Amino acid sequence: MPLQRCNNEAPCLYSNAFASSGLERRPNHQSRTLSNSILLATTLHPPVILLSSNETAAVKRAATSLSIDFGRVLGKNGTIIYDTFNTSTTFPVLVIGTLGYSPLLQLQNSSIQGKWESYTHEVVTNPFPGISSALSVVGSDKRGTVYGIYALSEQIGVSPWSFWADVPVAPSTSLHLSPTGTIHTQGPPSVKYRGIFINDEETCLTSWARTRFPLASSDRNRPFTSSFYAHVFELILRLKGNYLWPAMKNSMFYVDDVANGALADDFGVVMGTSHHEPMARAYREQEQDLDGKWDWSLNKEYLTAFMRAGAERSKGWETVYTMGMRGEGDTESPTLTAPQLEEIIAVQQEILNATHGSRASDLPKVWALYKVIITMEFYGYEHGFAKYEKREVGKYYQQGLQVPDDVTLLWTDDNYGNLLRTPYPNETTRTGGAGVYYHVNYVGRPKIYEWINTIQLVKTWEQMHLAYEKGAREVWIVNVGDIKPLEIPMTHFLDMAYDMSIHLTPTSTTTWLETWTSKTFSPDIASAVADILNRYGRLVNRRKYETLNMPPFVYSTLFYDEAVTALEEWETLLEDTSRVYEGLGETWRDAFYQMVLHPVGAGKTVNELYIKAEMGKLYKTQRRTATNRLATEARAAFARDKEISAEYNGINGGKWKGIMCQVHIGYTLWYEPSSDVMPNLEYVSDADVPASGIMGVAGQGAVGDVDEREIVLLKMDPYLPPGQSRWIDVFADEGTLEAPGDMDEARVNIEVDWSSAPKGRSTAALTVQRNDTEDAVTVLLPIFNPPAVMEDLVGRWVESGGVVSIEAAHFSALETKNGVSYVEVPFYGKTHSAVKLWPVSVESLTQSTAPKLRYDFFTFAEYEDVKVRMYLGGSRNHDMTRPLRYAFAVDDNEAIVVQPVGDARLGEDPEGWADSVITGGWNGTTNVTGGSLKAGRHELGVWLLEPGVVIQKVVVDFGGVGANGLGPPESLIM
Repeated sequence: MPLQRCNNEAPCLYSNAFASSGLERRPNHQSRTLSNSILLATTLHPPVILLSSNETAAVKRAATSLSIDFGRVLGKNGTIIYDTFNTSTTFPVLVIGTLGYSPLLQLQNSSIQGKWESYTHEVVTNPFPGISSALSVVGSDKRGTVYGIYALSEQIGVSPWSFWADVPVAPSTSLHLSPTGTIHTQGPPSVKYRGIFINDEETCLTSWARTRFPLASSDRNRPFTSSFYAHVFELILRLKGNYLWPAMKNSMFYVDDVANGALADDFGVVMGTSHHEPMARAYREQEQDLDGKWDWSLNKEYLTAFMRAGAERSKGWETVYTMGMRGEGDTESPTLTAPQLEEIIAVQQEILNATHGSRASDLPKVWALYKVIITMEFYGYEHGFAKYEKREVGKYYQQGLQVPDDVTLLWTDDNYGNLLRTPYPNETTRTGGAGVYYHVNYVGRPKIYEWINTIQLVKTWEQMHLAYEKGAREVWIVNVGDIKPLEIPMTHFLDMAYDMSIHLTPTSTTTWLETWTSKTFSPDIASAVADILNRYGRLVNRRKYETLNMPPFVYSTLFYDEAVTALEEWETLLEDTSRVYEGLGETWRDAFYQMVLHPVGAGKTVNELYIKAEMGKLYKTQRRTATNRLATEARAAFARDKEISAEYNGINGGKWKGIMCQVHIGYTLWYEPSSDVMPNLEYVSDADVPASGIMGVAGQGAVGDVDEREIVLLKMDPYLPPGQSRWIDVFADEGTLEAPGDMDEARVNIEVDWSSAPKGRSTAALTVQRNDTEDAVTVLLPIFNPPAVMEDLVGRWVESGGVVSIEAAHFSALETKNGVSYVEVPFYGKTHSAVKLWPVSVESLTQSTAPKLRYDFFTFAEYEDVKVRMYLGGSRNHDMTRPLRYAFAVDDNEAIVVQPVGDARLGEDPEGWADSVITGGWNGTTNVTGGSLKAGRHELGVWLLEPGVVIQKVVVDFGGVGANGLGPPESLIM
């Protein structure tokens, strides 16, 4: 793009790294001087914007915003001149126009003519008498022009999130253009309608909006007025979206403020209504305007009139009409049938024909195949009641319900980011096409997640890239809750929808994060912040905050040091994030805090609370005095959580007061409690320990007890996984332990001199004795020092403790067959990355046609009972004719084909679904057949048979896998 920033300290520089976007956040830090650039404007000579008075209101609004953005950079706003420019100037001007609207444009055969939402930027010479050069912004339609305008705003350093996340603007003394003849063309967008759904806004967003915006003059007393929505509309357009489902929990977009509809059209935003609100009418309007019940079988006449009124009200504005009908609110209709749904849609088509004076097929329409049946099911006193949902509309479609060809089939995810359905090949030619309704926020079973960002961006990419390649390209809309604090997943989703061509590979998510950071903050921290956000996504993929109290606990406190290691990961992540924050200038810190530091700091605090509460349970069983310390630290974390929320609500002079108010600790039902609830904490007292006071010793992998005078540790061998060790904790049952200094416990790591240890199996006895007493504990350490030949181990994953664990991307070899192979998806999942078939357009495969992944490993003993455990992503059977499948074989044994996700009709959840979304994926465990597995070298072959299968980790279990949440740590490779 042609526009760049400059200052007096360095020549205007063009960034090699961001040549396609024209990005220049800190141009003096880049590498190449653009010697033939053209000075556009300075602080003394702000830009002149030439615009036709015939332009639409949307273009005029955007041009006004651009003139103000120039002022934020240069200190003085740009000047807008309509229709003519009679003054000679040595400075270039900006000429903005839309094909078909602006007589200023002398373009008859533009490359964007007739294309949807496209634009060009071009530096031209002598466009008008007295003007030597100009930057022209030409749009194919009004939104194309708007996007071309806001692209310039972003190039000069104005973030789309300047209002919503307080991203500041770095001032500059001058702006330059690229050389004459430079042309950039953008569009049409990859997805036609790209939008957001403001949902479940009743608590935090409403609380905040009431303090910021005048209430509506209607008796509704609602804050979501045109003053509020003006900020929403501008945000959507700056993010290159065009579509909105407005707040609807207790709001009515067209009623709460009668100016809302016209304002959306002025901005150029296409309006819709949510998946269960047909014909541009809000659910709450039923309460005040509908005569009779919301029941087609009993009240067809009044329902038709109600829907007709919605079409009449919105007919002058761009609208995507939600079609069909569901029960009252988002509930099951006890009387609705498939034939009635077909009748309802036919009536709605007739209404649109009558109200719009043209064929209804010319209007965009969606039919959301989403949940509608909601009942309550008791899950026991540990969990309480959970909302149980089915999707009978989807079931009707599966059974043959006829949907008009011009209606977009809006498929959904399972509310947790896993697609339920993608278009089948015979659906891709429908004129209405297909779309996706996706969630990065949700209220429903098995637990809601509304508090802060818990989205793993690379998982969103994996699912939406699949949807795009399968042909869902008409509508993408994402449930963003309160907008804040979901700035990053919202931006990522809309960026993919706008231009999928730069999101076509698994590494594109990291590239996107680096680009986003460079635009929003600085290229200097792009790599660091991308790494931080990728690691954050990995951690929250393990468990969303609202589900951390659901048993079993996410991390084992007995095996693999999972709980301690996870807390260390959070602590390291917070340290790295704080270091970046401290290195920023003061003006940039509020924005960084909101979008990066806060989720990391708040997430670490809540995880610390739950981890220490869970460790306290183990310590209480072992009767450690440190139990009370853990309880104290957990209580401090609970208090710190409240302080962090108060900090957020107080930033920027209290601008966001009320937005960070979501309850997120202590859920027992599917919905939030009335306030955060401290998890149960354990304590020990004098009654829990012997009065005499003795020394306690605990070993890894055993609950133990302070009275036990002999304990057995986990087996130790020379091939423990990297980072793993054998240890004992020594603690006092009362008082302090000197080791040296006052402490309540000390950990002793055990090392073995393997060159001196006897070959084969043996047991070492260690004695831990209290000074000057006879109080002693014997620690038995089983040792296995195998007489292995090193040549047999080289290049192989080595068994330790009855387990071989391999990250899926660490294969020994992979094949390519008929152009099909595998790709690594970096940062996907819970521990490292993932692997999937590539390209995703491949048809179903068999073991003979699929490429093979090979994992070489070595065992020291013969085993009869062998299991293969596959740790998978959360993907579901999005094509019921092609359920997810993989195959594996050990050595030359016959391959075993596994379908990890059970069959389920559209509208039903497969067995194990709730556990899969809580834990972040499916786990498949299969017994290996073919007799015993001899000691020595082996090969595990894996074939993925459908492109939706995503594997994170491969484990061969010989009976040694302990309780875990992440799978055993990766084995040692020689």
